[in-house]
Amino acid sequence: MEKTNTNEMMIEFDSYTCNEAFARVAVAAFCTQLNPTLEEVADLKTAVSEAVTNAIIHAYDEKVEKIRIICKIVAHDMYITVIDHGKGIPDVDKAMEPLYTTKPQLERSGMGFAFMEAFMDEITVVSEPGKGTQVHMKKRVGIGTSPFV
Repeated sequence: MEKTNTNEMMIEFDSYTCNEAFARVAVAAFCTQLNPTLEEVADLKTAVSEAVTNAIIHAYDEKVEKIRIICKIVAHDMYITVIDHGKGIPDVDKAMEPLYTTKPQLERSGMGFAFMEAFMDEITVVSEPGKGTQVHMKKRVGIGTSPFV
């Protein structure tokens, strides 16, 4: 079998608040093969936490449904996609504005997407009302190290 510098994993879990921590740790564990810095791990965990929390709070209105995370490593690029099949986002551009929230009564800061953008190299949000949302993120990790050693 030929060794390549790609690797992929997928997890799916219930949209319980307690599973946000599980998602963070699972993605962090997967990226360790790239020999990331502590800062890179913290960045990935924060971005995943925000995306999963958005699905729990906004997509499903705290109902228990499924959230899927797909991670793929290509060389030193870590791709993370967080998928829900919730209510979707009618105006993605508006939702991505800092401080914008649809749940002010929950004292949400409206900074989830802003944090994801700050901690990741790229973020793209694809959403359709009534169908769900996909948050695609990319981060270059472990530069200067050799993957899959």
